[in-house]
Amino acid sequence: MMRTPKLMAVLAHPDDESLGVGGTLAKYASEGADVFLLTATRGDSGRFRGYRLDDPQHPGPLALANIREAELRAAASVLGVREVSILDYHDQHLDRANPRDAVTTIVGHIRRVQPDVVLTFGPDGAYGHPDHIAISQFTTAATVAAADRAFPCDEIEALQPHAVSKLYYIAWPESTWKAYQSAFRKLVSTVDGIERQAAPWPDWAITTVIDTRSFWSTVWRAICCHESQVTAYGRLKDLSPDDHEALWGQQSFYRVFSTVNGGRGRETDLLEGIRP
Repeated sequence: MMRTPKLMAVLAHPDDESLGVGGTLAKYASEGADVFLLTATRGDSGRFRGYRLDDPQHPGPLALANIREAELRAAASVLGVREVSILDYHDQHLDRANPRDAVTTIVGHIRRVQPDVVLTFGPDGAYGHPDHIAISQFTTAATVAAADRAFPCDEIEALQPHAVSKLYYIAWPESTWKAYQSAFRKLVSTVDGIERQAAPWPDWAITTVIDTRSFWSTVWRAICCHESQVTAYGRLKDLSPDDHEALWGQQSFYRVFSTVNGGRGRETDLLEGIRP
């Protein structure tokens, strides 16, 4: 009997799953893979319908966290995700989390789920977002540590080490960023007084491109679940189906490592080398 392949996305915030890899999650779920989502924060420091935290119309961090968790679970259901787990770190503070604790927690989830493939942000954090960078670093370390029998997980000692077959980073080329930011908004992260912007991956560095054209409408339905963020997504509502397909019709990744395949040829399947 053939084992069902498992894919795990490890991301920072509610809506990263839909805006970042929604088409990919929906595609593999529809093909029978078990898809898991691990989200580090509940987005408690974000805006609510455009209102900042200090605005009286903002419900406050705790209420927003509960709202965004519900939105996350609704979006994941639309995408076909089998399980959503939340690490419950504070939004915009992930880079200040204890690294050992964060890595150990992610190791526990990897050993429990035993995914074949893990997806996360690249080291650039897409546009320099500190939470994205932190989850990339923690996940990369955890993917290696999960296979190490000597790496302890105090609360889950019964779980056996697990070697992930493939680790991928989200890797958007310039063409995707242009389409995204012209339709959405310019993404900027200001850190320590320095403005960070999107850093496109060169086309030659992208190892994997997934055709998700059949799932753009599913992605849009998942994005619409994040109602508290609707102001930020407002411009997307006016796009034509062709524009939506241009945005969500393919997704690009960098294969960080693989124990089952390799080479210079560009992949079209995250499970290449895993399934027959």
